[in-house]
Amino acid sequence: MRHQTSLDAEYFEQMFRETPDPWGFETKAYEQAKYARTLAALGDRRFDRALEVGCANGVLTAQLAPYCERLLAIDVSQTALDTARARCSSLPQVTFERIEFPRQAPADTAFDLLLLSEVAYYWDDGDLQRAADWIAGAVVAGGELLLVHWTGDTDYPQSGDGAVQKLQAMLAERIMLLHADRQPEYRLDLWRMGA
Repeated sequence: MRHQTSLDAEYFEQMFRETPDPWGFETKAYEQAKYARTLAALGDRRFDRALEVGCANGVLTAQLAPYCERLLAIDVSQTALDTARARCSSLPQVTFERIEFPRQAPADTAFDLLLLSEVAYYWDDGDLQRAADWIAGAVVAGGELLLVHWTGDTDYPQSGDGAVQKLQAMLAERIMLLHADRQPEYRLDLWRMGA
């Protein structure tokens, strides 16, 4: 049965208390291949101020950091953040905060990269709208939004396809599609924020 409301912080905290790598980010070939395609979508661009929503245990964060002058990585689980902080301890450009996005948002704005990897389908329609409203004011003109979502069946409030399509409709004329990549198990969408 599908969840009707956004999954709460305790759901994720419990997962990371039970195992430090609940989705196999460190060990699964699928995750490593997905991360390689995620980073390849960025090309050789460097970003001044990036935000990663749902950094989990920091496996992708560590790989994203070399693309960024400053990278803020956020998650709802303090246990996950502690692991991520330790993993990225040699990366001075990375900072971590516990934030329940999109009900809470970073105080900083003017991001030129926003990464939503495997997170938007955890949000109900109200939280998707909150995210879209915040994104519209927090990502600079010319900034990029990179979304990566599993497209299989879930019991989450949204499917991967549904979450991306709804967010795209909510941002509508504010964004332009730069790249779309559909793999057998996930989709990758790169958007640019307009003026």
